[in-house]
Amino acid sequence: MSSTKRDMAWFHNRKVRGKNGDRPSTAAFSSLVGNEVRRFHRGVPRYRPTPLVHLQNLARFLGVKDIRVKDESFRFNLGAFKALGASYALSWAVAERLDLPVDQLSFAALMNTHLKEQVSQITCITATDGNHGRAVAWLAKQLGCKAVVYMPKGSSPARFRNIQEFGAEVSIIDGNYDDAVRLADKHALEKDWLLIQDTAKPGYEQIPLRVMQGYMTMFNEALEQMGDNKPTHVFAQCGVGSFSGACQAYLAERFGEHRPVFTVVEPINAACYYESMVKGNGKPHVIRGSLETIMAGLACGEPNPLGWEILRDYADMFISCPDEVAMTGMRVLGNPLQGDQRIVSGESGAVTLGLLYRILRNQGYAPLTDALDLNEASSILLFSTEGDTDPEMYRKILSGENPLQTL
Repeated sequence: MSSTKRDMAWFHNRKVRGKNGDRPSTAAFSSLVGNEVRRFHRGVPRYRPTPLVHLQNLARFLGVKDIRVKDESFRFNLGAFKALGASYALSWAVAERLDLPVDQLSFAALMNTHLKEQVSQITCITATDGNHGRAVAWLAKQLGCKAVVYMPKGSSPARFRNIQEFGAEVSIIDGNYDDAVRLADKHALEKDWLLIQDTAKPGYEQIPLRVMQGYMTMFNEALEQMGDNKPTHVFAQCGVGSFSGACQAYLAERFGEHRPVFTVVEPINAACYYESMVKGNGKPHVIRGSLETIMAGLACGEPNPLGWEILRDYADMFISCPDEVAMTGMRVLGNPLQGDQRIVSGESGAVTLGLLYRILRNQGYAPLTDALDLNEASSILLFSTEGDTDPEMYRKILSGENPLQTL
């Protein structure tokens, strides 16, 4: 069932609760796997759990029990969560290329001086809107291998420089994000480079799966930090669907049919999951064109097949949002109510809080809040997936300027 209001659209996936029949397996995201991935991350330099911020006063203001936000701006001092997936996937791929055992994968083992010459001959390549490429370049520099990164047309100069900072060869192509993915794939095949991408295709499933598994450390930390306060609702932003798919799979493994109500949130101009659900034929739908949005990390038009199958069969709600929703979220998090902690959140990181704020502050969205069963007993978990990775954009939005006029 789909609905629209004020440029926002949603699809209520009613079939997923109590669904009978076959579903895609979530066994690759079990607690056992999650613990193993977190063990790996504990061995990566600068690892520490990121904060889980409790916004008690905002929750009271919006009429819900709790709002907790996992602040990924502190992750490995890189400003975004992407390093979790990139570090696990790239380390796994390098170990496999060198015929090293990948069970009990260890960052320290890859740093062995006897492997230095072999690792230096490896080149990895990826496509990115910014944060993933920066994470791949960072990890490649630590391991001692080379990195090549392609970015879509219109990419932020700040995000470009952030990747260059780690010595990667960076290029902005004349095309969108999905075009950059295809180009990276082409050159990886031609030059025998390691493609470190979070989008799967036939014959290329293992590395995207490792990227998704890498994100499990964030979910593992969050539930550990919540203790007995199990969330009733989780809102997750969605680009290609690797982050949101991994989150949904982890929760399905952890809680089964008692899992939290799960909402997938996308930019309105790149809402490939929402559009795919509306089409209703069970297949992913591709959105082509510029995918214009300030939410650079979510400007993806082609669903990751691994994420698609999980979200199609487990997620409760799919919502597409205009950029103003992300801007609202940034301002609410950056200018908190007295007594709440400030969170510096970028465009992609803040959209879920912006959405929550909009629908709970406007009675016109009562049908949506009713469908989500949002009320005074709701305990909500959000992920601020990035900090101010584009500082100039962040400054404009927090100061009240409208950057949409310059896009």
